[in-house]
Amino acid sequence: MSAAALDWPVAQPITVIGIGADGWDGLGGLARRALTDAEVVLGSARQLALLPDDGRAARVSWPSPLLPALTGLLKRYAGERVCVLASGDPMFYGIGVTLARLVGAHALRVLPQPSSASLACARLGWALAETPVVSAVGRRLETVLPELADGRRVLLLSTDEHTPARLAELLARNGFGESTVTVLEQLGGPGERIVAGTAATWAHPPGDALNIVAVDCVADPAAVRLSRLPGLPDTVYGGDGQLTKSEVRALTIAALAPAPGELLWDVGGGSGTIAIEWCRTHPSCRAVTFERWEARREQIGANATALGVPGVEVRGTAPQSFVDLPAPDAVFLGGGLTQDGLVDACWGALRPGGRLVANAVTAESESLLLTLSATHGGTLRRIQIHRGEPLGGFTAWRPQLPVAQWSVRKPGD
Repeated sequence: MSAAALDWPVAQPITVIGIGADGWDGLGGLARRALTDAEVVLGSARQLALLPDDGRAARVSWPSPLLPALTGLLKRYAGERVCVLASGDPMFYGIGVTLARLVGAHALRVLPQPSSASLACARLGWALAETPVVSAVGRRLETVLPELADGRRVLLLSTDEHTPARLAELLARNGFGESTVTVLEQLGGPGERIVAGTAATWAHPPGDALNIVAVDCVADPAAVRLSRLPGLPDTVYGGDGQLTKSEVRALTIAALAPAPGELLWDVGGGSGTIAIEWCRTHPSCRAVTFERWEARREQIGANATALGVPGVEVRGTAPQSFVDLPAPDAVFLGGGLTQDGLVDACWGALRPGGRLVANAVTAESESLLLTLSATHGGTLRRIQIHRGEPLGGFTAWRPQLPVAQWSVRKPGD
């Protein structure tokens, strides 16, 4: 959705008002005057109920689902004095972000309140700037997993009253059972309540649906250590063994050079390792992986969820499945190098300035990399890994299959 998807009259901007659990009493003078002068007030039923019933403005509850209906709803009230209610800070995982994309920032007047994260850190004495915030609203709960580390503090925006118990179970299942979980409900309002416990022994019943959860992470010393850096242990991936090995994977992700917000195409997904670890480098990184075998596609989805990046998109055979996708910032070719037309299709789809990395383990595919390097330039390297393994009462170095790697940047326009 572009920033100007809806032509809203700039002379009559939409006023987006952050409102807390303390309702009307917590609003400042500007917000109160805007609401008093409004002809239409949009918000959730809970938020609208926090306002005094003066009968001056039409009150319209958000439809469900909201996003498909939002454009039509705003068109209905174009030219009127419209106020939109949001929880706390409208630009913090709030409706203000969506409206800015829809009508443009110039057509908005945003009056924020403290966010739930600000209030939670104020109650807990945590440094807000040092505390990552993950939203489970409209997202899989597993997205919190890459943020977990021993001694780290994390905030999670809940979907509802059942989220804290689900989070405690997830923590216990992933080696963080001794973490302290604190649920903060109705922050700033008369019904504010705070309860805490240990993830592994969480026994609190569901409370209020309006809550944020704080996690003070304690890792099980015996649990497998999972970093955001590439090169996770091979053993954390399920599948048939078709995967880029840990050491080569780390070098491959380094060559792909992910940056926040970038999109990767992982062609020949196997177990999904490259796409998954690309996405783990930053929450905004995205990936599409292409795999011809259905069983492997299912396993990629399971691996992505288990490792905290359930947003990895899994598609079928390449290049047939390239349709209707935005141009990637990077492409990894882990299989199918010798398939007619595949490299050309990947190169053609790659955006100008994007990176392509291809790994080869057979003599035929390695020969193709030499040809491609002669045509497009780039860098060639050959990677040989040896792992120490028992041999009787001693240790021997077992060589892994050597991997030839070609990395290249597509010229800009």
